[in-house]
Amino acid sequence: MPELPEVETVVQGLRPALEGKRLERVELRRPDLRFPFPDNFEARLTGRTVTEVVRRAKYILIRLDTGETWLAHLGMSGRFTVNPGATASSGQAGHNSGWAMVEKHDHVLVEVADGGRVVFNDTRRFGFMDLIAAGAEDANVHLAALGPEPLSDGFDAAYLAAALKGKRTPIKSALLDQHVVAGIGNIYACEALWRAGISPRRNAHTVAGGRAQKLVAAVKSVLGEAIEAGGSSLRDYVQTDGELGYFQHRWAVYDREGEACRKCLDAGIEDCRIGRIVQSGRSTFYCSRQQR
Repeated sequence: MPELPEVETVVQGLRPALEGKRLERVELRRPDLRFPFPDNFEARLTGRTVTEVVRRAKYILIRLDTGETWLAHLGMSGRFTVNPGATASSGQAGHNSGWAMVEKHDHVLVEVADGGRVVFNDTRRFGFMDLIAAGAEDANVHLAALGPEPLSDGFDAAYLAAALKGKRTPIKSALLDQHVVAGIGNIYACEALWRAGISPRRNAHTVAGGRAQKLVAAVKSVLGEAIEAGGSSLRDYVQTDGELGYFQHRWAVYDREGEACRKCLDAGIEDCRIGRIVQSGRSTFYCSRQQR
């Protein structure tokens, strides 16, 4: 599933395509994704102007001049692609859509006033969309209980220590809890814990003081670097221009079971290997020598 850096990269690609633009045409090619589309979804978007495209956790929020917010979640395989010069072409592409070059799993088609096109494609259909009424973002079922953004000033060592106080779950599980911090997924939790030298098995409530400072710094650095690299392309994820992300080439532990730990190699320890355990049904990759 795309995590925060991948979603942020998509948002950065959507901004120039949508912000300040009028949505001239919106077409749904099926009635649902993971959930049914909101009532009158096409009509409520058509003719509206996009005022802002932002990210909250793993959600894309496209704010409209009506005050409503178009919320999108990529799910497992969802992706937005942007074709700045594309235009609709009557009578092509099948499905009586009037759109040229429509692919089988293109489920939402949007044409903006300058002739550009934004398409949402989702092979597995685990993504979903919603329309949030004006002024109701904070109360929305998907957004209301989210923790702070990990790249914000509100996510610091003091906050993290307080949020983890009394938690007996492993710290890896706590990082994946969207109520504790929003947007961190499996890949970046593994990478941040390795950078901070903290075992994924460590009880969350023991991460305070210096450990909390190291972990916050590691989370911010790994997410920032991943965004700069366009995210990590794993299976279906691509950027809005179709390009792959490249951060997967810089993973230190994730998906590297049995390979040498770079920190150990730098310390002259040649027999150390990255391990893998399963926590809450997900693979965790770590170095038992470096992470305590």
